[in-house]
Amino acid sequence: MDNAQDKSKFKFGLVGKNISYSFSRGYFSDKFKNEDLPHSYVNFDLESIDELKDIIENTSNLKGLNVTIPYKEEVIPLLDKLNKRAKNIGAVNTIRFKKGKLIGYNTDFYGFKHSLKPHIKKYHKRALILGTGGASKAIAYALKKLGIKYHYVSRTKRKGVTYTYSELTEGIIARYQIIINCTPIGTFPNVNECPNIPYDGITDRHILYDLIYNPEETKFLYCGKIKGATTINGLEMLKIQAEKAWEIWNKQ
Repeated sequence: MDNAQDKSKFKFGLVGKNISYSFSRGYFSDKFKNEDLPHSYVNFDLESIDELKDIIENTSNLKGLNVTIPYKEEVIPLLDKLNKRAKNIGAVNTIRFKKGKLIGYNTDFYGFKHSLKPHIKKYHKRALILGTGGASKAIAYALKKLGIKYHYVSRTKRKGVTYTYSELTEGIIARYQIIINCTPIGTFPNVNECPNIPYDGITDRHILYDLIYNPEETKFLYCGKIKGATTINGLEMLKIQAEKAWEIWNKQ
């Protein structure tokens, strides 16, 4: 950042629903403190995405926003412009304010790709994505870039969904060496819940990746660990995507 920006006080925030637990607020508050920056970071907990317009109009010095569940897709019509990658993905998790315009980006893709990459072996060729929300779109885009084939799993059959949970068998699970949970199932306080898949199909050649970071080890990951799988929670992805968002907000 340039010096002028260092001395200015800006406000950043997270747009979502039921977000008192937010990783982003803690992460950026610590960052601003450690780097001696005068900025602040707040949670905008919205009942409906329609409330965002008022927030933007009534919050002075707003410089950038993160967007989380359930608004990553719903926020798009409120933006003036989409970065090419966000357009391809069809979901936004970062908004930059530039000359009164709102520009949407997606850093989830970047965070997921770079946190998964170190764990990939030659035999990791196929993935199952559990859930079809905004987060799953960024995951699919990253897998495509990594050359990994993927299929969606959802509760109901519809276009783009290959399997419903009830159709999954141990044999199917065995054929997909990466399984990513993009649903909120298992998030604190519902720590005894996990996606309903046949865990007995999992082996030590599997990677189980959970976008959830609270708790640190979800039941989904624990069930994978028992079977010898490599397990990854969402924390590293969040840190990487947060730093990428910071870079976007501050580019000249």
